[in-house]
Amino acid sequence: MIKIDARSSTPIYEQIIIGVKEAILKGLINPGEKLPSVREMASMLMTNPNTVSKAYGELERLKVIETLRGKGTFISSDYKPHIQEDRMESLKESLKNIVLEAKYMGLTKEDILRIMDAFYKELDNKEDSEG
Repeated sequence: MIKIDARSSTPIYEQIIIGVKEAILKGLINPGEKLPSVREMASMLMTNPNTVSKAYGELERLKVIETLRGKGTFISSDYKPHIQEDRMESLKESLKNIVLEAKYMGLTKEDILRIMDAFYKELDNKEDSEG
């Protein structure tokens, strides 16, 4: 479900957050579905439970997941992706860096748009298969 790249410059807890969000958007996990416990997820990803706990805490703060004492951690039943202004600025900065790197590698605007279009199609496949 979630892939971790230990060599990535992205912290592992952020990779977990991204992985959970991606799994939701792809329909691999659905609202109301139970997630593995912190210990189970740490074992699956071969990482420290504190790292998973940090990721789960942030996901809970973002209202992506909810923890019910004695029952476990679940994808929020009313989860809907939404725009947050502070996250939007961070996203714009990340995209700027990606575009700079892509141009440095010799990619054209069309190349970048083709790559992004492929990612969107991959995520939209979930919606097409449901509808």
